[in-house]
Amino acid sequence: MSVQDRVIRIIAEQAMIEPSDVSMTDTMQDLGIDSMGLVECIFALEEEFDIEVPFNANEPEKSDFDISSVASVLAGIEGLIARQKD
Repeated sequence: MSVQDRVIRIIAEQAMIEPSDVSMTDTMQDLGIDSMGLVECIFALEEEFDIEVPFNANEPEKSDFDISSVASVLAGIEGLIARQKD
């Protein structure tokens, strides 16, 4: 399973929808994921990929992790995985 498929599966689980219903351009709000769901999603992504996501739930706008869309979350995860391998 690709990184993209795994990220989409985790986001879909949080949104309680099928992975096929998740679009790369969707925002978390589009998918009905609230701030608590977003935190759960971040934890699940960290666990799935054994990474630490630089995300501050109290001040998401000040985080170094872009959560504006599914595509930006995927790009962020891929970047963290790449840095982890260095």
